[in-house]
Amino acid sequence: MTERPERQPERPGAERWVPDEAGLGELRAAAPDCRGCELWRDATQVVFSRGRPGARLMLVGEQPGDREDVEGEPFVGPAGRVLAQALDAAGIAGERVYLTNAVKHFRFERRGKRRIHEKPAVGHITACRPWLVAEFEAVDPAVVVALGATAARAVLGHPAKVGETRGRVLPPESGTAGLPAPTVVTVHPSSLLRIEDRDEREAALAAFVDDLRLAADAAGP
Repeated sequence: MTERPERQPERPGAERWVPDEAGLGELRAAAPDCRGCELWRDATQVVFSRGRPGARLMLVGEQPGDREDVEGEPFVGPAGRVLAQALDAAGIAGERVYLTNAVKHFRFERRGKRRIHEKPAVGHITACRPWLVAEFEAVDPAVVVALGATAARAVLGHPAKVGETRGRVLPPESGTAGLPAPTVVTVHPSSLLRIEDRDEREAALAAFVDDLRLAADAAGP
């Protein structure tokens, strides 16, 4: 009887590609080789992060978008412009912020020549999480800001609804897989782009700015 070859898992996880006790430079250099899930096959490139060690705030989004996938940096598309506007309104200087995503490759559905954003699956979040943990250890932020439900799940280590956790600083959760830091959960800036009514959009932006101020105050000087 011929033995069948062992089937490789589609999402083995990123552990084997994440260097131990590495700084940000080493992590960024290693990330392009990651094959922890299948998303690398269709994405243009890995999109790792922007920021420096010692940043007080670590902002975690969902995944790169189309523009980020092309340029190789997080938050350079329309949602990034909203985030930059909100950070400026909150009085948060760029050097205080480290920007990254829960998932490092763009997941999309192709429709003709267009690439339409597709939400990462739980398996993608789990597979990519070793990078997020390594980034946290390398940056050592005072507060983590989860931008949206996908990011909240990656940061906290369990599902979380934005509406139920927003507006307060969540303490580190002992005994869970969450990152060991105070966390503020808020909306993803892309959600503001989908609000058509001008007054509603401005109110949503003001609430988003308030969340960022809350995180900045908790992080201290």
